[in-house]
Amino acid sequence: MSVLMRDEAQTRARLLDVHRYQIELDLTRGDEFFDSVTVIHFTVRSDLEASDTFVELKPAELRNARLDGRHLDLDTLDENRLPLKDLTPGEHELHIDAVMRYSRTGEGMHRFTDPTDGETYVYTQLFMDDVQRVFAAFDQPDLKAVFDLTVTAPEGWTVLANGITEHLGEGRWQAAPTPLISTYLVAVAAGPWHSVRTEHRGLPFGLHCRRSLAPHLDTDAEELFEVTRACYDRYHEKFAEPYPFDSYDQAFVPEFNAGAMENPGLVTFRDEFVYRSAVTDTERQTRAMVIAHEMAHMWFGDLVTLRWWDDIWLNESFAEYMGYQTLTEATRFNDTWVEFGVTRKAWGYDADQRPSTHPVAPEAVDDTASALLNFDGISYAKGASALRQLVAWLGEKDFLAGINTHFARHKFANAALADFIDSLAATTDRDVHAWADTWLRTTGVDTLTPHITPGDDGTCTLTVDHAGSRPHRIAVGLYDLDLTDKGRLTLRERLDLDIPQTDTRPLGKRPALLLLNDGDLSYAKIRFDTDSFQAVHAGLSGLPDPLTRAVVWNALRDAVRDSGSARATTAEPAMPATAYLEAARAHLPHETDLAIVQGVLAFAAGQIADRYLTPEQRPAALATLCALCRDLMRRTEDGDHPGLRLIAVRHFIDVAAHPDTIAAWLADGTVPGGPELDPELRWRVLARLAVLGATDESAIAAELERDPSATGQEGAARCRAALPDPDAKRAAWEAMFATDDLSNYLFKATAQGFWQPEQADLVREYVPRYYADAVAVAARRGPAIAEAAGRWAFPVHAVDADTLHLGETCLRDGDPIPALRRKMVDQLDDLARALRVREA
Repeated sequence: MSVLMRDEAQTRARLLDVHRYQIELDLTRGDEFFDSVTVIHFTVRSDLEASDTFVELKPAELRNARLDGRHLDLDTLDENRLPLKDLTPGEHELHIDAVMRYSRTGEGMHRFTDPTDGETYVYTQLFMDDVQRVFAAFDQPDLKAVFDLTVTAPEGWTVLANGITEHLGEGRWQAAPTPLISTYLVAVAAGPWHSVRTEHRGLPFGLHCRRSLAPHLDTDAEELFEVTRACYDRYHEKFAEPYPFDSYDQAFVPEFNAGAMENPGLVTFRDEFVYRSAVTDTERQTRAMVIAHEMAHMWFGDLVTLRWWDDIWLNESFAEYMGYQTLTEATRFNDTWVEFGVTRKAWGYDADQRPSTHPVAPEAVDDTASALLNFDGISYAKGASALRQLVAWLGEKDFLAGINTHFARHKFANAALADFIDSLAATTDRDVHAWADTWLRTTGVDTLTPHITPGDDGTCTLTVDHAGSRPHRIAVGLYDLDLTDKGRLTLRERLDLDIPQTDTRPLGKRPALLLLNDGDLSYAKIRFDTDSFQAVHAGLSGLPDPLTRAVVWNALRDAVRDSGSARATTAEPAMPATAYLEAARAHLPHETDLAIVQGVLAFAAGQIADRYLTPEQRPAALATLCALCRDLMRRTEDGDHPGLRLIAVRHFIDVAAHPDTIAAWLADGTVPGGPELDPELRWRVLARLAVLGATDESAIAAELERDPSATGQEGAARCRAALPDPDAKRAAWEAMFATDDLSNYLFKATAQGFWQPEQADLVREYVPRYYADAVAVAARRGPAIAEAAGRWAFPVHAVDADTLHLGETCLRDGDPIPALRRKMVDQLDDLARALRVREA
């Protein structure tokens, strides 16, 4: 397939004005194919002579193509490009009749049959190049047009689209024409949906899911609508431009690759957000944040759209920032920045320290394949952190004024970084262009290290060593020991500080703990002076603010990850991985914030126990984590903290080194003292028993009969791949790499089960096989499976120099497609870091 180059897009944008697409889709042809007929109305600019261009499509069969009534030579279709020759100035009409293939990988028109009831659903995901899998298009974001959509669907189906749909009879559905939108934002979702509808401020709202999930959606419908209404109202307080589309539907769809997609008027979400098992309040908060994030996109991304993919951050960073901030302001979830700090920000920090790092707003994104790689922790978490710092520096009033200027100037059109910065500059006297250069055009994470100098009179002063180039406006927390309350750390004062400093900062008497970036308003790694480091070890759980504790835990995480690096400017000693476990063991039993507990346990188990410690050290680490989880379970026996107890139970299952306790839970159907084992917990227990060799195929089959849902199918695939049996491993490997039958979700589930630290000897022969097989399956099946193969099927537990060498050889000689190459680069860098941490 030919990827679109930036210069090609610029040339075509100068040549064409695209006005309208008339699209007819017929979804009644069977399980493999659907019909797609597209008429594109466009104009060639009058100031140009006759020119050539192309339209993109990826058909299973191209049946007819006519330009202004003249038949085009179908044999000229070259991969995904159909040439349009000798275009003269003026209006044109292009007619394309094609047969398209359904997808099983979440790209294009994805088709899914629910194993619970046999019902079938289809939906589109048209991001980047995937619109070409559904209809012919001039596929670039700055050629916006109106879209008229008609769909023929099987009887009993409902068709959803960007605009309000009307059933015309005999399975034909007509969607209201859209305003001007980009091709990648067109959306269709069709099937026998279960729908819940309401209206808010005159606008139709809808929630939609598979029929088999109907009871679970009904249970949460009011919560979902409450969050949607609250965000909608808050955005209308912030933004001068009203919501620009005719309805707001939210469809929870199966086997969705992303968290959600911001299609105007029809946001699609992964249907794991329709909870069929118990979840924590933090998980409900995450779902609410995704709702807020996607609604922010209606303005950032849909109303005003990036001109080219180098400005992905104009979509994602803004939606990420606005999602968290608006959720905090408008809903009951008022500690959202804690979860951002523990989970999302760590994602950004990790991405920004890899060889694949890039600026938030990169200047050289030459093609769509390169652009796809930048949907990462930098474009989301780092970009949102940069905006949070911008608001701290600029002030929210001027920030919102600049945003509203941007909307007014570019609504229903396209914009770039320069346009946004110009809009901000129009509302403030601050030099936002210089700010953008330092924050958005540079890479890497700054590091801030405190130096406290004692004076002769018992007072002290602060200077901050700044390794990096960005200015920061931070708070500095000064904490003293409260000797009347078991030595708890209490906040004396929080000082504002601009970095770089112009002079030393007097502090008064020396604090027990000095914490840079208290409140987490900036994006930087922070270090501790020696006394503060000791105070953290003793009193972390006693810090009064969960956001403060999140900053400290992130700093400890960094201290472990950086322990294999030379850090001459660091004041505190490097933190061994075992010391992090000790800190978790000491302080998590007293932690009240669920996001912190979940984040610390995930890092302790997934990184420290599974990767940073040697196989000989791992049993002791698992024992520590089991003891920690037992402490949390004992603390929650009164039933007052169900979310905390659920986290503890989940992690106890995941780190259990012996099967007896969790096998008894499964047999009894409950954990003593609760909770009862719902489907998620039952599959989790069974997967761990499979790893430990304490279950077999008959038990997996019996559980699948008990839960034949799509989630059950994934659970069974995960369990079967985890069995410590050569035949089971062989079957799982062949399913992933020798055939192309697995959907994206079943591929992921199989990969998750396959590699287990306890089974290193059993799967050793597959480590060298991975590289060639992953390259081959990625080339055959495309970016979504490439991403899954790189993320989930990589042998992450093979932490040794041989694995690193094999991977480097593959990158040099194996020619992986860009999506897989990027994942391999990141995985190998993480592997090298794990080796350094072990050596340290």
